[in-house]
Amino acid sequence: MSENKVEVRNLTKKFGDLLVLNNASFSIKNGEFVCLVGPTGCGKTTFLNLLVKLLEPTSGEILIDGEPADPKKHNISFVFQEPSAFPWLTVEENIRSGLELKHMSAGVIKERTEEILNMLGLEKVRKSYPHELSASTEQRIVIGRSFALHPDLLLMDEPYAAMDIKVRYFLEDEVIRLWKATGSTVIFITHNIEEAVYLAERCLVMSPKPTTIKSEISIDLPRPRDISSPEFIRLREEITDMIKWW
Repeated sequence: MSENKVEVRNLTKKFGDLLVLNNASFSIKNGEFVCLVGPTGCGKTTFLNLLVKLLEPTSGEILIDGEPADPKKHNISFVFQEPSAFPWLTVEENIRSGLELKHMSAGVIKERTEEILNMLGLEKVRKSYPHELSASTEQRIVIGRSFALHPDLLLMDEPYAAMDIKVRYFLEDEVIRLWKATGSTVIFITHNIEEAVYLAERCLVMSPKPTTIKSEISIDLPRPRDISSPEFIRLREEITDMIKWW
């Protein structure tokens, strides 16, 4: 197996005359947690849409496990910014739904559903419907549904943008716990630099349009991370300056 889960090679995307992604190249290792950060509107979501084949590149390629990215072949899961739990299913049924869609065995479905419900503290609301719960709880359902698949690659597009700061930190800790438990590779899109430094093993800093990768910053801090530590603050300021002074 290749050391890299994802390889992006000379990726370029134009919409008519508008050049959005410009010859971007980078790689992401198996089991790595990577944050893509950059100015609002720089093309972060366009990259994810290319990765899951909602868009086709103008040139260049995205490889997963050495093969062209293909959601039909690769075990890819996606968490969007807006809560996207299925409203007609209970919490438990939402968690199970992806596993059932992939025709997992009854034993695996039961085991993983219980594991996720327990890890996310959702046992008491397992028979509730999303509309009966808070937005942050609904987002936990969506995150749990994604991790239950033990995806090779999990894509998260600003999933906490609408949450207040206390809820964000709680959900970020939940994601780290699930990531460690499943061994999935995670690409997390955010324009919140503090969130990126809190979560990532590595940050890829994107330029404004036409977008390329400006820098790669390794983040080797102990977990759970102390947002008031000098090294955390230094990294946050370093990345902020990269985005602010282009």
